Amino acid sequence: MFNLNPEKIRSDFPIFDRKINGKEIIYFDNAATTQKPKQVLESIMDFYKQHNANIHRGVHRLSREASDLYEQAHRTIGKFINAKQKEIIFTRNTTESLNLIYYSLSKNLKKGDEIITTLMEHHSNIVPLLELQKLNGIKVKFIDVNEDGTLDLNQYKKEITKRTKIITVAHSSNVLGTINPVEKIEKLAHENNSLFIVDAAQSAPHIRINFRKLNADFIAFSAHKMLGPTGIGALAGKKDLLEKMPAFLLGGDMIQEVHKNSWKPNKLPWKFEAGTPNIAGGVGFAEAVKYLEKIGIEKLRKHEKELAEYALARMKAVNNIEIYGPMNVEERTGIISFNMKNVSAHELAGVLDSMNNIMLRSGMLCAQPLVEGLDKKGVARISFYIYNTEEEIDIFISSLNKITC
Repeated sequence: MFNLNPEKIRSDFPIFDRKINGKEIIYFDNAATTQKPKQVLESIMDFYKQHNANIHRGVHRLSREASDLYEQAHRTIGKFINAKQKEIIFTRNTTESLNLIYYSLSKNLKKGDEIITTLMEHHSNIVPLLELQKLNGIKVKFIDVNEDGTLDLNQYKKEITKRTKIITVAHSSNVLGTINPVEKIEKLAHENNSLFIVDAAQSAPHIRINFRKLNADFIAFSAHKMLGPTGIGALAGKKDLLEKMPAFLLGGDMIQEVHKNSWKPNKLPWKFEAGTPNIAGGVGFAEAVKYLEKIGIEKLRKHEKELAEYALARMKAVNNIEIYGPMNVEERTGIISFNMKNVSAHELAGVLDSMNNIMLRSGMLCAQPLVEGLDKKGVARISFYIYNTEEEIDIFISSLNKITC
């Protein structure tokens, strides 16, 4: 297997042709969103230039072409994670996917029922649960995070009861980079007849996911974190569960027929895709997946581990730095959160940006319970992807050393 060539890959990304103050961009904010290759940008433009029409509403050629492209996009994303087309629902993002799940499932939840989540979740996998707790009277339980950035798996056995209806977890933390043992958690959930929901926003772009093998009931992820456009994500759900769940939004295309006093939902997956969807986004999403498949998820993962290992080794030698999460790169993605003593995370991010165009994320990272659990008011986060290099890390380390002097 050949190693990934980030320099060659960068030539596919127009944004890296841009220079700011005469310097190249060092983009280390990939966990927030990734850059887009020309293949994805061209596929979106080609749709609008050659095939633009609404789907499933017309018998003319353009409508048929648009419908075919959009349906093929569902098949492409399904194949990527080993799911069927009917099990792939396009949403705006992971956040909407999770809200869709919890809204639809809430119809069968009653006061006293329990949902177990973790303290390392993104706000998208906490706030909807807190709202259900307020509206339905359910109980939300949190699994703690160990000092090494891993989950306390023994706590699951203490928290799971006969009233536990849902167990949900982030496959990978957007703060710590921790890759959670979802296979073990899945077994605990299904042994208790609980539904198992996985937030794969930070894992699907980096790790090969097999929906069938994992046996999760639902998985959610977003296109924009894996080279695709913003405004579109995917929810994969088991067919039998999706068929039983009530629709999330009501209106055009999610219905099969409407009468004066009744209506009938459409077949999957259209039942959960009301109104005119982001058709061009679906086309771009599919093209992004094709691009990643051509490169190879395994190569991508190997490259990120090498970058993370190199960065961690060099960061440890920087004065006054505190690094969070597992130190073993086998247990984490290419995300590294850290802090510098006497420099706030936002100040650090601003200085690195102005100094050498080093673009990273700072603050609570939409994971305030976790960051506050670290006893911090915010953290700085670098995150790598296919176009990042060790040379960029060298510039980053050199910049940190100048700041600490």
